[in-house]
Amino acid sequence: MLENKNTQRTTLAELGEFGLINHLTKHFTIQNSSTFKGVGDDAAVLKSTKKQTLITTDLLIEGVHFDLSYMPLKHLGYKAVMVNLSDVYAMNGKAEQITVSVAVSNRFSLEALEELYAGIQLACNTYKIDLIGGDTTSSTKGMLLSITAIGTAKKSDVVYRNTAKPTDLIVVSGDLGAAYLGLQVLEREKQVFQVNPKNQPDLDNYTYLIERQLKPEARKDVVEILAELDVKPTAMIDVSDGLSSEIMHICSQSNVGCKIYEDKIPLDPQVISTCEEFNMDSTMVALSGGEDYELLFTVAISDFDKIKANPNFTIIGHITEKNQGINLVTRADQEIELKAQGWNALKE
Repeated sequence: MLENKNTQRTTLAELGEFGLINHLTKHFTIQNSSTFKGVGDDAAVLKSTKKQTLITTDLLIEGVHFDLSYMPLKHLGYKAVMVNLSDVYAMNGKAEQITVSVAVSNRFSLEALEELYAGIQLACNTYKIDLIGGDTTSSTKGMLLSITAIGTAKKSDVVYRNTAKPTDLIVVSGDLGAAYLGLQVLEREKQVFQVNPKNQPDLDNYTYLIERQLKPEARKDVVEILAELDVKPTAMIDVSDGLSSEIMHICSQSNVGCKIYEDKIPLDPQVISTCEEFNMDSTMVALSGGEDYELLFTVAISDFDKIKANPNFTIIGHITEKNQGINLVTRADQEIELKAQGWNALKE
C-alpha cells in the first residue's frame, strides 16, 4: 500500500542525490536564531550559545519499527521527528534543529519521499524546528530513516535520570497504553485485510488509540508548564519503552527504589474498553506497552502543591530507599516487584 498506482511516479534516479535533497528540502525555512546555516553546504553551522547542547538520535527500520501497510509515509515522517524531540524534552530542553537521513530501495518513488518529507515539515513547522542537513542513499531492503535532534538548555535547567531522591513524587503526563493498543488494532485489521482484501476496517471505536500510534505528539508543553509552575523535576525520562522500563531506568541510575500505585496509573476510557475487548490487562498494557512519548518525572515533595491540581499531570507513586525495591502496589494493596517487559530493540 505504498501509493496509488494511478498517481505520477518519478524515479529517484532521475534527480540524483543532490537534486533529490534540494527538491525535498526547498520548502523548509529557518526558524531558530541559533541556526546560522542550514541545508546546502558541506556542513550546517550553528551559533554557539552559553547554553548546553543536547543531541539525540534514532534509527527506524522498515519491518522492525514501522509497517508501511498501515503507516502512511506522511505520518511516519511526523512520528520519526516526534521520537527525537521527545528525548530533548525529557532533558528539560528546547529542541531547535534536526538532521534527516533516509535510505530507500527502488520501489519508492519521488512522490513517496515527498509524502515522507511533508510529515517531517509539518512536525518542523508545528514545533518550530529547523531541518539543517542529512543524507539520502539507496537501500537493498526497504526504508531506513535516521533522525538526529539538537536542542539547548541552561546548565541549571538540564534534568538527568540519575538524580531522583527518596520521598520524591513520581509524576506522569497524559495517559498511558493507548499507542500500544493502537498498534494491536492495526495489526488485527492488517490480518483481516490479508484474508479478505474487500473487508473495510471499522476503526471508529479506536480513533484515539490509532492516533496515538500513528501520530504521537512530543510533550514540549510539559517543559513549558513546569517552567511556568517554577518546578524543576529531580529526574525525567520519556515513556518510549513502557512505564515499567522507564521507572526502572530512573531507579537504577539514581540508586533508589519506588512504589507505583496501580489505581493511580492514568488510562483513557478507550484503553479500558479495548483492553476488555482484547482480553488484556490494562495495567500490563500501561506498564509494558511503550510509544506513548509522555514524560515521566520525579519532583521534590515540597512541590506537591504546585502540581497536585494540574490536569496535565498524575502523581502515580513515590521514590523510596533502594533496599525497598521497585514495586507496583496493586488495587488489592499487594506489592509486586516491577519487571521491565517493554520494547527491547535487540530482542528476537
